Amino acid sequence: MPTLADVERLCTALPSVSEGTTFRNRAWFVDKAVFCWVRPFTQADLRRLGDARVPQGDIVGLRTEDLAERDAILGEGAPGLFTIEHLTHHPGYLVELDVVDPARLAAAVEDAWLARAPAPLARTFLDAQR
Repeated sequence: MPTLADVERLCTALPSVSEGTTFRNRAWFVDKAVFCWVRPFTQADLRRLGDARVPQGDIVGLRTEDLAERDAILGEGAPGLFTIEHLTHHPGYLVELDVVDPARLAAAVEDAWLARAPAPLARTFLDAQR
């Protein structure tokens, strides 16, 4: 089961990443653009979930290029990846660390970074991976 320390390690291993905060929670940025953030549930989130299962443990948010990419990722049905009503119009999704496969998390963090990194930096990174 991945931890927030694992998320930090995955994020900071990528080029040009800095850590900061967004809405008083830890977040990781590439070129001042947030791509990963800690996302605890608010009381409003819990009310909106109603009788649905409430994800447990630490939750992080990951950014996608757009809503279509988010929908495709969620459509795969990978355990631990989900969204909530509050994020309906947001190009990103949530990850339940207690459930997600560590390899899936690593790939998802990299994809989120690629979605927000400046194009020249992303190209350089991808070229180095080949």
